[in-house]
Amino acid sequence: MPNPVYDIPAAETRAELEVLKSQFIAALAPVFSNEEARAFIKRIRDEFPDASHHVPAYIIGGGNSFSEYCSDDGEPQGTAGRPALTVLRGSGLGDAALVVTRYFGGTLLGTGGLVRAYTEAAQLAVNAARRARRVQVHTVLLAIPYNLLERIRLIAPRHNGEILDEEFAADITLSLRFPIDSLGGFQHELQELSAGKLQAEIIETREVLIAVSPG
Repeated sequence: MPNPVYDIPAAETRAELEVLKSQFIAALAPVFSNEEARAFIKRIRDEFPDASHHVPAYIIGGGNSFSEYCSDDGEPQGTAGRPALTVLRGSGLGDAALVVTRYFGGTLLGTGGLVRAYTEAAQLAVNAARRARRVQVHTVLLAIPYNLLERIRLIAPRHNGEILDEEFAADITLSLRFPIDSLGGFQHELQELSAGKLQAEIIETREVLIAVSPG
């Protein structure tokens, strides 16, 4: 059964918000297990040890197969963790952990104000995050004559391919990477280009994170 396809934060992202002198710092990061999520939460707590609250929310997995967690961390029940988790759910992100750190500014925000503040802080971090997806890819090697280099540089991107390395000797040896579903189309076009003489050799198959454009 294929893995569900969903977006993941490409890297750790932070955003800040001030509401009535309370400062909110939202940190979002990719995590792939409950242990990684808890380690990220601890790291944020250790970075801001004097903060009033560290409100965590995370989703492990994605699509229709996931687990989730949130906590109000001392804020009134339902005013912090649940709003942050709701933002994560609505973002389409999986394998994501969010911690909203609050420095109390001296003015009580009330339950409605807290919900709005934690929601907005979470949204700022989610909206600022670059996104990636876990994709199964083939890495291939291909030896070509010099006169085909520019053609291959044009063909590979048409099949979602990326040239990783070019080594120049008697021929040119290319290292390329393709999503597994895209390699067949590249091989077919390569065969047509070379009258059946060239075929890329698969040397590795693994899962990688590939950046995606915001949808």
